[in-house]
Amino acid sequence: MSPLPPRAGRRCHNALNPLHSTVYFSPDLGTELGALGIEDPNAAYFAARSAAMGSVGAGTVAATFYNFNPELVARFVPAVWETASPAAVLDARLRAADTTLRRLLGEETVASPELAEAAALALRATEACTRQAKPLYAAHADLPVPDAPHLAYWHAATLLREHRGDAHLAALLHAGLDPLEALVSHTATGKGMAPRWILATRGWRRADWEAAQDRLRSRGLLDEQGALTDAGTALRAEVEEHTDRMDLAPYEHLGAESVERLTELGRGFLLTAFAAGAFPKEATG
Repeated sequence: MSPLPPRAGRRCHNALNPLHSTVYFSPDLGTELGALGIEDPNAAYFAARSAAMGSVGAGTVAATFYNFNPELVARFVPAVWETASPAAVLDARLRAADTTLRRLLGEETVASPELAEAAALALRATEACTRQAKPLYAAHADLPVPDAPHLAYWHAATLLREHRGDAHLAALLHAGLDPLEALVSHTATGKGMAPRWILATRGWRRADWEAAQDRLRSRGLLDEQGALTDAGTALRAEVEEHTDRMDLAPYEHLGAESVERLTELGRGFLLTAFAAGAFPKEATG
């Protein structure tokens, strides 16, 4: 088996993860959870992503989601579980994934042999995921694999997303980046979300953002214009490389050729979803 090229796992993750994330931006999720009585978008997101862990409290959600203001989380969790059970939320999320993927990809792609191939490859990669110190991944790994190939692909992408995500939080802690510093420094790379979107969705105030910038400047990681210094760029690169090392096993298990094929397939699906308007324009830029 050929060795993995550098950052091959990261590239594969970057092709699969956004398609998983389309559900959280989809009106279909709001419709499904609204029918259960969960109408606030924040409550819907917290419930949909944390439901695999059961009726958890605000502290668990804030810890595992990392970059949300804990005060925002506590406004909706654990109260949301009085409105709908985690099991009901998971069923609603899967229905939303079904309608979202059918709308974004089209019925021909959903029924295609390529999507079935991608599902099989992604599920094979998840065979090497590990549960230790990965709470969101471990909770999702207990869920059954859906029968339909497009939902099996979405489920596998979910597992790979949360596996890398849990590892990424450990890397952020190792780098000494608190939740808002992580957001500020990521945005400064040019690859993160727009500050106005973060402030609108993560529960932080402008003063919080500016205070995080000041902390990063005091460490020599950010310049006066809000751009990363050489030291800041190096730290962000090390965070990603540290994450890569902790998330390597699924892609080594899959092998270089299959990782390349899964990345190719995933990028194709993702481009189709982008063209169909999967993400709001205001989230970036």
